[in-house]
Amino acid sequence: MTGTGKTVTRVDLCEAVYQKVGLSRTESSAFVELVLKEITDCLEKGETVKLSSFGSFMVRSKGERIGRNPKTGTEVPISPRRVMVFKPSAILKQRINGNTAPAGNGKDHDD
Repeated sequence: MTGTGKTVTRVDLCEAVYQKVGLSRTESSAFVELVLKEITDCLEKGETVKLSSFGSFMVRSKGERIGRNPKTGTEVPISPRRVMVFKPSAILKQRINGNTAPAGNGKDHDD
């Protein structure tokens, strides 16, 4: 697969479930929504969501800091906030880079 710039939407995910799992379109849509809601709910609570062979979603807290408006140079305080980050698994990294060989013991690659 090459980088075509296509964005995968909820509709695309629902269609994939419909085509590959054999649920009805309504059931496929409900299933995708349920999975996304569960992931969202866990992240809201500050839990890490780890999907084996895919990666981990986690929430990190960022403290208050001073930023600078690049146009004016004015210093502006940036308030503390929580951000979501994604860390891909070694297997996903290998697949993205075109190496479809199974991952080894985890000691022979960079993170």
